Amino acid sequence: LSELGEYDGTALMEFKTKKNIIYRINNDTACTYEIDDTPPFPINREALEYALQISMLSKLNIVGEVHITRKQYLDGSIPTGFQRTAILGVEGEIQLTHKKVRLIQLSIEEDACREISDIGHWRTYKTDRLGMPLIETVTYPDFVNPDEVKEGADYIRFLNRSTGKVETGKGSTRADTNVSCRGGSRVEIKGVPSTRWMPELTHVEAFRQYALLNIKSLLETKIPDKKSWKISSEEIDLNELKFSYKAIKEAKEQGHKCVAVNLSSFEGILSHYTQPNQMFADEIINRLKVIACLEKPNLIHSEQFDQVVPEKKFEKIKSKLGSVEGDAQIIIWGPEEDMPTALETIEERCIMAMEGVPEETRKSIKDGTTIFERVLPGADRMYPDTDSAPIPLTDEYIKSISETLPVDICDRYEQLAAWGIPEDAHEYILKKNLVPLIEKSEGELGISPKWTGVFLAHRLSNVEHKSRFSKDFNYSMVFALLRYLKDNNLDLELAKKMLWELYRHPKMDFDSVLTTLNVKKIPEEDIESSIPFLREKYIEIATSGDPGAVTRWMMGELGKTAAGNIRLADLKIKCCN
Repeated sequence: LSELGEYDGTALMEFKTKKNIIYRINNDTACTYEIDDTPPFPINREALEYALQISMLSKLNIVGEVHITRKQYLDGSIPTGFQRTAILGVEGEIQLTHKKVRLIQLSIEEDACREISDIGHWRTYKTDRLGMPLIETVTYPDFVNPDEVKEGADYIRFLNRSTGKVETGKGSTRADTNVSCRGGSRVEIKGVPSTRWMPELTHVEAFRQYALLNIKSLLETKIPDKKSWKISSEEIDLNELKFSYKAIKEAKEQGHKCVAVNLSSFEGILSHYTQPNQMFADEIINRLKVIACLEKPNLIHSEQFDQVVPEKKFEKIKSKLGSVEGDAQIIIWGPEEDMPTALETIEERCIMAMEGVPEETRKSIKDGTTIFERVLPGADRMYPDTDSAPIPLTDEYIKSISETLPVDICDRYEQLAAWGIPEDAHEYILKKNLVPLIEKSEGELGISPKWTGVFLAHRLSNVEHKSRFSKDFNYSMVFALLRYLKDNNLDLELAKKMLWELYRHPKMDFDSVLTTLNVKKIPEEDIESSIPFLREKYIEIATSGDPGAVTRWMMGELGKTAAGNIRLADLKIKCCN
């Protein structure tokens, strides 16, 4: 029950799970906040300023006062039982390629603990990221297809990173993708770690909702009075039936209870396709894992494609349940104390199937599918934090922040196109916030923006992909490398070879990198002076009448010494002449 006197569906679900929570706290960094034994700390002013900067870039209307609120989190991920959050801006917009997308709000909030295991009634968290500041941008439901979802998420990601004030890398983005289809409901796919996953997740979830709506239509023809529909169940004597299925045999050895359940008029529903490699029965299986804490495998049913229980034994179970034609059957097992919750969960999910698509939060899987995580939280989980004073935002303070804003992302797209940088390079440059590096290379070194952009997006991204991550490498080293080549009158193409060594060994100086590559400084005129000699030499050993053969042979002979000392395109022209 919240402080406003309202029940939240998520809170009620967590109450049913009867979870025990273990917190792993690092002794070197622990403080009283991690054990909920301190008044709230003031909001970090630096983080607040960064979040306000991003709010302005999102064209949001900034609030006059920041009011801290509490959002209930009863899964144990925050020891206090609630997350502190504050709205900073409302009603903004972002400009995509073909449309504008409206923004509802931007909030700053504290991060929760990191879940590292969830088995049975025991859930374990690490507190290493607890309290870190997060930014959450919320859009209106303006995206109409999966590709727009990714485009919008990427735009927000690029906008945040253009400030240079947000964390990047694995785990820095945990997006919540909300999906609904016509006739369906809002389903939140929680913690999507990559925008690349979003199109498939969105597509599969829309398909799942259409499948559930089809199930609803089928059940309407089978069950005219859904209000009186109930499951029936009977305990199974494992000694009498002697199942050979490994999971049930293990349950028997552990002293667990086994129960058979009859689902009246549900024939054909349990095997109804919902997602790739999943059927409606999986909707029940995953809820049993979360709510009743029954570890998988926890269920078999009468419509499995791989029948693990012989038909004769299933006939005995049907007879015991009093099943009639058109019914479906489920067998579940687990600790006796969890059986009442399990039966309640099965009945609840079947009744939901008669109503359509339940609003819920689901966990994303890399293959594009999702699994049930919890009931979708409602507005009743939010209430004011009376321990935290409001923070006024003066006009002068807002104006000072607005003067430090970077270029808008939609303008950056136009800038990259004007430079002639190919479209396939835009995403890498924007997600790494490398436009300032391109501008600096042009302004201070006179290097073409197109050359630098292609070098970064094609060469550097390839090096990162094929090499082990180097924590000592940073993008400012690329500018230092280009400056070194310019100062020493070396060909820029040499940067492509040097980058491999620099990325693997960031602490190596540039002279040493050249030594490793066997590159020596040779005057351009010395290289050119060898051309007449090589042409005569080729005439003596020529084995081909191809006119281009002499040029290719000469380029091969001069290639190693020419690298870094003269542009190979210029050298080729001289060899041809």
